[in-house]
Amino acid sequence: MQRIWVLLRLAAALGVGWRFGWAWGAATLGLHAAVLAFAFVQLRWVNRPAPAWGQLLRAWVGEVVASELAFSWRQPWREWAEPDHLPAGATQGVLLVHGFSCNRARWNGWMRRLRAQGVAFVAPTLEPAFGSIDAYADDIEAGVQRLKALTGRMPLLCAHSMGGLALRAWWRRHGAGHAEAPRVITLGSPHQGTRMAALGLGVNAAQMRQGSAWLAQLPGMPDVDCLWTPCDQIVNPAERAMLPGARARRLDGVGHMGLVHSDEAWQLVQDALTSSLSTPRRI
Repeated sequence: MQRIWVLLRLAAALGVGWRFGWAWGAATLGLHAAVLAFAFVQLRWVNRPAPAWGQLLRAWVGEVVASELAFSWRQPWREWAEPDHLPAGATQGVLLVHGFSCNRARWNGWMRRLRAQGVAFVAPTLEPAFGSIDAYADDIEAGVQRLKALTGRMPLLCAHSMGGLALRAWWRRHGAGHAEAPRVITLGSPHQGTRMAALGLGVNAAQMRQGSAWLAQLPGMPDVDCLWTPCDQIVNPAERAMLPGARARRLDGVGHMGLVHSDEAWQLVQDALTSSLSTPRRI
């Protein structure tokens, strides 16, 4: 679907450029950035306290780049550019869980860096893309088991957006089968729902709506860091990205997709991996 969307955008830009001039064709490609600008402006009235205009501008610029990189290049064409990494003798593992309307290529940058560090990782593509979030629990469990078998310990679990809810659905189904609770990092996950889910398609979008019965029955997890931003154009109002009882970490001037590219998120992963070295492996 994303490949078709990229080709349609290019065809439309070429058509407009051929008919009205190439400047107009380039402007056609920029419509996505214009829609994003509106999404950020409205956050001045949605979030309290309101993010500053300078923060919104910085977040918008970064989001244009991050969203184009994800939806026009990595996800349509580079899903398996970075395969799962399970090197013999690895002592640490990370499970990477993507969000709504994405695939495992969302994590290509992180996977490349983890591979260079010798850290094992698994990044499933969650399917069906627009099915129930509960359907992703078994794929997540399979990834956890692969990493536990290799490293002898529970992996670090990192999730973006809807992926944080998928982890909670996994914990509800499979948590009793694990002797230890995982360390979890969520980036812009709608733990308390988001009003923007009303615009989404599919069962999973309905589950993410504010006040959904499914979300109300979803359990929490015991060891979670929630990264959130008042400039999140997808999960808002902003406090909806915070799981009650979790450690909330605020990032300013960053949009929803940009959270994965933030230095703060990567540093939190590094800190979590460092702290896990003090936990003995289970042989």
